[in-house]
Amino acid sequence: MTINYLELEETYALGVYAKKELVLVKGRNARIWDKDGNEYIDCVSGNGVANLGHANEKIAQAVSEQAARLITCSNMFYNDQRALLLEKLIQITPANLNKTFLCSSGTESIEGAIKFAKVTTHKTEFVCAEKAFHGRTTGSLSATFKPEYKKGFEPLLPGFGFVPFNDFDSLKELVNQNTAGIILEVIQGEGGINIGNADYFQKVRQLCDEKGVILIIDEIQSGFCRTGKMFACYHFDLEPDILCVAKAIAGGLPMGAVVCSNKIDVPAGKHGTTFGGNPLCCAAANAAIDFMIENQLAEQAQEKGEYFTEKLKKHPLRKIQEIRGLGLMIGIELKGPAAPLISMLLEKGVLVFPAGANVIRVLPPLTITYEDLDFVIEKLVEVLN
Repeated sequence: MTINYLELEETYALGVYAKKELVLVKGRNARIWDKDGNEYIDCVSGNGVANLGHANEKIAQAVSEQAARLITCSNMFYNDQRALLLEKLIQITPANLNKTFLCSSGTESIEGAIKFAKVTTHKTEFVCAEKAFHGRTTGSLSATFKPEYKKGFEPLLPGFGFVPFNDFDSLKELVNQNTAGIILEVIQGEGGINIGNADYFQKVRQLCDEKGVILIIDEIQSGFCRTGKMFACYHFDLEPDILCVAKAIAGGLPMGAVVCSNKIDVPAGKHGTTFGGNPLCCAAANAAIDFMIENQLAEQAQEKGEYFTEKLKKHPLRKIQEIRGLGLMIGIELKGPAAPLISMLLEKGVLVFPAGANVIRVLPPLTITYEDLDFVIEKLVEVLN
């Protein structure tokens, strides 16, 4: 009997996602196959998760071995894989960070950061950026700009204000004596692949120091080598008080982390998680980070990103307004809507997704081959002409 997987999902899944009519069943590095055996180059990567490629052998081995040993372990006990991961995270993040809370997703890491900033400062307000996206749970949605995402869920948390990204004067004006934190992405992903500038971030860092405000940097999408550095904040010599990470941290398994400086003081019993820091995901994350370092994925992302953008820019593509990005976090801003071109690319065997109404977002695995990059460029040129 043939099973109609699409129909099953349509019947039994709550319809919160706008889906393509594509049933994906297998992947290998940057290539992915549907149930009928059609092959695609994946530049969605699970929304920026598969930095190490699909079905990475090191991750599969680590997960298999750990699953046969111990899958879950309450946080009331210590665990070997968790301990090793906590040490690794402090070794690869900015030097001022020294403690980590492990959770299960990016939105959870933002929720944790909001709570930690409040309990540390005894203040309640936050300054965020226009076009920012930080998640869809109540706290992270409060820090997210797009009104359409919030409609129907208000009232959300009070005390969240928004200013234009990269506009320090507007941000400074909104900071007051009750500001607990400033929440920023280094590169706005969902908002259009908008890159912050070094002067802006240094001024924000100085302001936070002067006013006793916690600087929360969201690297959920930009972290783990995606931009050509282990974390995008390294491009700007930026040291946050809290670094929120997730997506690629565990090679595809669900995990997030809130990495904190010694400014953050959270008493025992004030926060917790059931699944965060479980041995299975920690083993995957340990293998993922080792793979990133051993295979110099940051350098690969930098080189491949430059190759991609330089080769694409050689073509006179009349539908393009601008190409921007760092490493393999790339946005192609169009003169018209992105959705029709995204559908055309799917038909030609390339999966991409939007970052706003008129931006094509390109987030391939960092392990993608140059042959596959050339294929993506070729199909983009066909569509954009």
